[in-house]
Amino acid sequence: MAVIGTASRRRFYSFLDSELGLSDFLPSSSSSVKFVRWNAVRFDRSRFLAPIKAAKEVVSGKADGAGGKKGKPPPANIVWHECSVDKLERQQLLQQKGCVIWITGLSGSEVQPGKSTLACALSRALHSRGKLAYVLDGDNVRHGLNRDLSFGTEDRAENIRRIGEVANLFSDSGVICIASLISPYRKDRDACRAMLAEGIFIEVFMDIPLKVCEARDPKGLYKLARAGKIRGFTGIDDPYEPPLNCEVVLQQSGGNCASPSDMAETLISYLEDKGYLKA
Repeated sequence: MAVIGTASRRRFYSFLDSELGLSDFLPSSSSSVKFVRWNAVRFDRSRFLAPIKAAKEVVSGKADGAGGKKGKPPPANIVWHECSVDKLERQQLLQQKGCVIWITGLSGSEVQPGKSTLACALSRALHSRGKLAYVLDGDNVRHGLNRDLSFGTEDRAENIRRIGEVANLFSDSGVICIASLISPYRKDRDACRAMLAEGIFIEVFMDIPLKVCEARDPKGLYKLARAGKIRGFTGIDDPYEPPLNCEVVLQQSGGNCASPSDMAETLISYLEDKGYLKA
């Protein structure tokens, strides 16, 4: 709560600017601005910050009983609350089946027809058919939800876990969620698959050879990895484990890659054949 631009042009005040309540700063009357006086007692900063600190501890796993990272189960006193509107009803409303399309592959395929490009092309194709989809892009998610994670092994696994949990929520809402990220380790992708019911997780392998990805190198990352300036880079000094039993494989044919729209249509056909585009 703050006061901005009072009649006497006082500076900006907020709860954290002072130990005083707002009534210490607000004019009692004004010919041009009408204020509601706040007659609370003097503000106690510690009482305000304590809940925030507690919330941060729960999120970070530092609080007693907090699950924290690695998908630990919640404490016994945390109970799942069922809603009166279930997934089937949401799917009926949207006239589609919620699912997760997980696009995986080496880095460097962000130039056509890479993972991100394909994800956006698929989202557009679904939208043109009146179907609701949402893209969880690996880079985009690191701008917010996963901005606190590094590229170390443990944090990369946590990055995948969090995205898997969010994708699960999207699919439960009836939305077709398109997750586009390298996700190099088989066990992490399999863990995401295990979060969902049978048939909801659709793994799509962008099978683009390393030499092609390295030749593209749109961000110059392969060059830096080869020079030893980036450690643990997938495909160079850290492995990429290709899927063993994925639902769809997209690869080059005769040295040429299909266009993003053609690849998107391939996935659309798969979704239609499997009944995902109807309730």
